[in-house]
Amino acid sequence: MSQTHFGFQTVPERDKSRMVRDVFDSVASRYDLMNDLMSAGLHRAWKAYTVMVADVRPGMRVLDIAGGTGDLALAFAPRVGLQGQVVHTDINEAMLRTGRDRLIDSGVSLPTLVCDAEQLPFPDQHFDRVSVAFGLRNMTHKDLALKEMHRVLKPQGRLLVLEFSRVAKPLQKAYDWYSFNVLPKLGQWVAGDANSYRYLAESIRMHPDQAGLKTLMQESGFGHVDIHSLSAGVVALHVAIRC
Repeated sequence: MSQTHFGFQTVPERDKSRMVRDVFDSVASRYDLMNDLMSAGLHRAWKAYTVMVADVRPGMRVLDIAGGTGDLALAFAPRVGLQGQVVHTDINEAMLRTGRDRLIDSGVSLPTLVCDAEQLPFPDQHFDRVSVAFGLRNMTHKDLALKEMHRVLKPQGRLLVLEFSRVAKPLQKAYDWYSFNVLPKLGQWVAGDANSYRYLAESIRMHPDQAGLKTLMQESGFGHVDIHSLSAGVVALHVAIRC
């Protein structure tokens, strides 16, 4: 039986999607508040930078994968205009429902569907941009997901992966202390769930660093990949061009 990691645990591959789904089912209603608290609001700046680099223009088709509560979809929607389209997706129904309701409350109506990034239900070369923010590290087969993102992008289309990465060495001890001591307590206090935020800290350490993710993206078919390390490497934005 094939094994994979779930945080620091080793689990059967067939179980990981369910375990990740349970994590996000648990925190969906408090996800945005927790993002603000644990990043001191920086996640908003990271996402705004991603939107700027995406350079989305009127008439484009944009696919937001692991779109959760809809931050990127909400930002992309006015940029594509009436002639374009933003598709908001997530594998987790609770997160997607929260995001859909938020979009509707903001006066934005766009296609929203549950789908697995490893098996995208879209035709080849369909989108001008594909984005995934803080979702890639939770995928069981990152290589398959990246190949699917490559498949659905048009030639010269951009993939934008915003994800936690490797912090600069002088900050590692402090960052580790915060991740494993403060985050679970904050999760328990705000979301009533310490374990999900302990998983968050562990999953970051199991995810490839900046260079490792660039290599994985190149092996998945992307010819050019730029790395933008943000906040001393706490997160990184990888921007890949489909040849």
